Amino acid sequence: MAGYYGFFDWSGYGIPTEFVGLRNYELILTDNAFLEAMWHNGFILVMSLILQGPAAIGIALLLNRKMRGRDLIRVLIFVPYVISEVIVAIGFSLMLHPTGAVNDVLDRIGLGGLAMDWLADPDVAIWSLMLILVWKYIGFAVILMLAGLQGIPDELREAAAIDGASYWRTQWHITLPLLGPTIRIWAFLSIIGSLQVFDLVYVIWGQYVADIAGTSTMATYMVANGRISGEYGYGSAVAVVIFLISLVIALVYQRYVLRRDTEGALTEGVA
Repeated sequence: MAGYYGFFDWSGYGIPTEFVGLRNYELILTDNAFLEAMWHNGFILVMSLILQGPAAIGIALLLNRKMRGRDLIRVLIFVPYVISEVIVAIGFSLMLHPTGAVNDVLDRIGLGGLAMDWLADPDVAIWSLMLILVWKYIGFAVILMLAGLQGIPDELREAAAIDGASYWRTQWHITLPLLGPTIRIWAFLSIIGSLQVFDLVYVIWGQYVADIAGTSTMATYMVANGRISGEYGYGSAVAVVIFLISLVIALVYQRYVLRRDTEGALTEGVA
């Protein structure tokens, strides 16, 4: 239905009658606001992989070893993931406000010169968003990595230790290669999630401030220029564009990255 409405200039009421063809799509692909929002999604995608991946692997390796309070630490790391995005957004918007807790702490420890408007400064806001995203979703990545580590036989590590391999050499040559399928699945989920970021941005910055602060995403652009402005035909076209971008990236990733994992998991039926 979104694909159908995208060909009309439709306000959301009654049967769409003003057919405009591909005009909505032409406007989308030539609108600097949408192109900027798409760039923000790309930035979030790349930085999520760079920041969350190594950190999640490192934390998982640490928590996979026997240590006191390991189960409690696992729970505390996973808790942010299960908290509602709205609650997280409201909490961070209060802490990162110019008069919020972050600037207050900096001032109290003698680093008041570092205090700034973390949410409104275009040079800083996108990094504030990345900090929130990493804090919110790294727990999910850690749990996936821990699950993957459970499938690696201890005998391999023991054999490497007997051969004189150091701890880090063992992780690099044995653990990481065998953890590869888990890492690739997590990366796929992270990529798709990065293309759909909406809740945190919408609650913290709103549909208008996000453009000024440089944190707009394709999803917030769709809502602001579709539902909020009453241009449901245009908003439907934006939804189709986001879907096509996500679909192409997913197919390419599956074709060139996940193919060996899926082929290894499939077996021919026995007659």
